[in-house]
Amino acid sequence: MLILKPLFCVLVALLCFSNLNVSRAEPIIASAGDVKLQNLNGDIQLDGECAADIKSFCDSLQPGEGRIVQCLSKRMEDLDKGNEVGKEVSKACVQSLVLFKRERSRNINYDVPLARACKSDVEKHCAKVSDSEAPGVVLCLRSVKTKLEDKCKAEIFRTQREILLDFRSDFAIYDACKDDSTKVCASSQSDDGEFFCLQDNRQTVSDACHDQLVRFSRDSGDDIRLNPRLHDKCDSAVNTFCKNVAPGDYRVLTCLEENLDRQDFPTPCKVALDDLLSQRVSNFMLNVPLREACAQELLDTCGVSIEDMGSFEELRRSGIDCLQEYRDELRDAKCKAEVHKQMTRSARDFRFDEVLADSCREDRNRYCESVQAGSARVIRCLEDNRADLQSSCAAALFDHEVRMAEDIDFNYPMKKACAFEIGSLCKNVQQGHAKVIHCLETFLNDPEMSRECHDEVVRNQIQMAQDYRLNFRLKHACSADVDILCPNKCSEQPGVICGGLVLQCLQQNQANISKESCKEEVLYYQLMEVSDFRNDVILAEACRNDVDQYCYDVTPGEGRVHTCLRFYKDKISDECRDEEMKLMELEYNDIRLRPKLNKLCSEERSIYCKGVKPGNARVVKCLVDNMAKPNFGEDCRGELKKREEAVKNDYRLDLGVASKCAADVEDKCKAAKAKLRGTAAVLKCLVESFNELKEDCQTEISRAVRMALWNYSPAAPLTAICDADVESFCPGQGGVGVGGEKEGVEGDGSDSGSGSGSGSLSSSSSSTPSSASARQNNNGLFTIGAIGFCLSKALVESKTLHGGCRHLILTAAPKDARTMYQSSDPINALYQKVVELQKAAGLEDSTLVNLKAYARGENAITLTGWFALVCVLSLMAVVIGGGWVVFKRMTRPPAEARTEVHVKMGDL
Repeated sequence: MLILKPLFCVLVALLCFSNLNVSRAEPIIASAGDVKLQNLNGDIQLDGECAADIKSFCDSLQPGEGRIVQCLSKRMEDLDKGNEVGKEVSKACVQSLVLFKRERSRNINYDVPLARACKSDVEKHCAKVSDSEAPGVVLCLRSVKTKLEDKCKAEIFRTQREILLDFRSDFAIYDACKDDSTKVCASSQSDDGEFFCLQDNRQTVSDACHDQLVRFSRDSGDDIRLNPRLHDKCDSAVNTFCKNVAPGDYRVLTCLEENLDRQDFPTPCKVALDDLLSQRVSNFMLNVPLREACAQELLDTCGVSIEDMGSFEELRRSGIDCLQEYRDELRDAKCKAEVHKQMTRSARDFRFDEVLADSCREDRNRYCESVQAGSARVIRCLEDNRADLQSSCAAALFDHEVRMAEDIDFNYPMKKACAFEIGSLCKNVQQGHAKVIHCLETFLNDPEMSRECHDEVVRNQIQMAQDYRLNFRLKHACSADVDILCPNKCSEQPGVICGGLVLQCLQQNQANISKESCKEEVLYYQLMEVSDFRNDVILAEACRNDVDQYCYDVTPGEGRVHTCLRFYKDKISDECRDEEMKLMELEYNDIRLRPKLNKLCSEERSIYCKGVKPGNARVVKCLVDNMAKPNFGEDCRGELKKREEAVKNDYRLDLGVASKCAADVEDKCKAAKAKLRGTAAVLKCLVESFNELKEDCQTEISRAVRMALWNYSPAAPLTAICDADVESFCPGQGGVGVGGEKEGVEGDGSDSGSGSGSGSLSSSSSSTPSSASARQNNNGLFTIGAIGFCLSKALVESKTLHGGCRHLILTAAPKDARTMYQSSDPINALYQKVVELQKAAGLEDSTLVNLKAYARGENAITLTGWFALVCVLSLMAVVIGGGWVVFKRMTRPPAEARTEVHVKMGDL
């Protein structure tokens, strides 16, 4: 027994020694290389400089696997934070701890807890990496930290925290930065320590130190706890907005960024967070989320690798631009989300758009030095000073604006001002492709829209009008048509604004636009122009002084400034008048561009013109054709009357005349064209030269004059020549027609077709679009068409009319009737027509009428044969029909016993 007892003790001692001397076992991570543990147990020496400190603070712990080192490190950190009071760890022990940690960082197998926790992750992600070569296994694990298991993440986090507390504890950073620390940070007064001094001076340290600092920032950027400055300034924000968000994997940082615009978000945290984000932009190595999410997309879509982007500045910028330009084509959802997030940041702060920040550095200092970064304030300042910017800055700013036009997320001021409206008025609208922006525009005059949101939407519309490329929807819908219809309209010089030239070109070539989506976007832009004069850049510039002089007290919007300028049409400048006329020409061709007319005639349109497609004044023509019907609304009729008053005084507002008679105007009425002031000068000239006009122009002039006579009003320039004849032959019917006030401001399109009704110059038909008689209304005013009917009747009855009036009436007549009455002998003209008809039908002479009797000089044409019989039977049918009508009227109940019900549909 005496011999066995010593042997037992030896065995126990050997077992204990083998447990401590892990170095004799196989390494935990074989690929990292074989090592001999420090002090044989992976912990600090127990009888060295830290012996007293170990006895004071860690006496109860079993040495080994870094437990004593961890205990002493925690004591130091708690004392620094004020969590503990009392005796501090001795300086000599602190130095020993630093040396131990630095040596331990050389190989993962030295750090037993780290090696055990990360063994499986090394096999998955870093199997081919060895600690015998840089960067080593630990740095490999840090670079893929988001993919690690939780136990490994915790140990990696510990190693990074140790570096923050003392950078000397990491051999790679210490070796690279020890000289820089002596040079740069020896006199530093920073309370944050040497490591943060080095970070603050990262641009001035050696390349080797710079690379190590960047690598650390890259690998630790996902966790706010590894950024003490940011953590301290954002502690209250984290507790308020991100209390239940787990740290790491950028979760807390993302949460803070999402709440950045909250009113109660602390300013110090916002400033610190923006500084961190700007560092990511300036150094692509630090933008880990984008690098990891888009590595494959950069290769597949942009043909550039992450490694190349990290090495070459030009490739990095082109790669970022490529991702943003082809964002919709990216297949990886995470990459697309990261690119979207990057663009959202760029819209909020110009520092996050690296190209813009670099290109506009001088202009920012010159014009916006006092403007605080953030909330798009600097971008707004640069836009306000666009005319004075350097060409490189102007180009970068314009490129930025083009990219930002796509999404409400990229329009920071509007998104912030319209947060409530987006959630209430546009809550079901999908983001992207400017859909939310378009939705807000449709609610521009909604009572629920705040003034702040309204002003931002209007500002955005004005900006879009500066250049079609800033109008995302129109740009994409019309790109092909712009290339075909409007080449070379816009300068190719970078940063030069088109100034509305392409938009004007598209409007002038609207009939030739091929894509339906482009037509819709051009129409939408025209609605913007009609509503606010500032959305027509060319007009706004031409009318700037006139607006200041005559309309200074008129609030823009809902067409008010246009109305004001047209009221002063005889006083405003020629340039302004010409641009207003161009806009009026567009308005008069589409009822949708006349909001008032469109609204007042909505019921009539739904009843009489339900299937008529808008454009080319088709809807207006339909309404005019039905205007004389008894159930036609007075408000709509009055507004149409105003429109027709304007049309008959200026040929440019009549699409048919303007398009079909353009050549004749240039050929025969050039002098009259120079006198345009709403006096019908060109129309009167075309009437005088009627017989010399081309046939399609004659057709349009005939229709226009017919409409003017049908819608007669005294002293109107075109029909004034008939005023005396109206007084003579149409007593009691002169004066002002329905809706009779004149109008040179409002109106809609005119007809481009063959006419507003056939109109026959006979004693039994009217020349109006609908056969209305000269009935009186309740105010004693004649029904529309009465004067035209009366003058036609006077001509048929061979009454003596003023030569000019007779010519005007004949101009309005259909071609056949005009030929007959232009003849010196109308009966002879009719005789010639009958002869032509008989020959065309292959009939013998006198088959239809007795031509011989007329040839003998009788001043009459006698019907003969079966044709006479047909006429007699027709006359009998008319008599019998008339008798039946009289009978029905005689037996009809009295008016007071009848009730008529007219049902009209609501607004379209």
